[in-house]
Amino acid sequence: MSLAEVGELPAVTDLVTAGRVLGLGRTKAYELARAGEFPCPVIRAGATWLVPVPGLLAVLGLPVPAEPDDKIER
Repeated sequence: MSLAEVGELPAVTDLVTAGRVLGLGRTKAYELARAGEFPCPVIRAGATWLVPVPGLLAVLGLPVPAEPDDKIER
């Protein structure tokens, strides 16, 4: 994936897309997730694996966009 494509990802992406960003194939991404060794945090939602994009960006050393103050619930 290009840097521009990574920057356009939503807040959460699927495991296969996150794996592609990291240069991992589908099988390896699932293997690492099941073993608890995926390079960034993952969320298991039923049979689906989700990856929060801020953690993915942090692993890549890319800036994590801050949310505007007016969108943060207090």
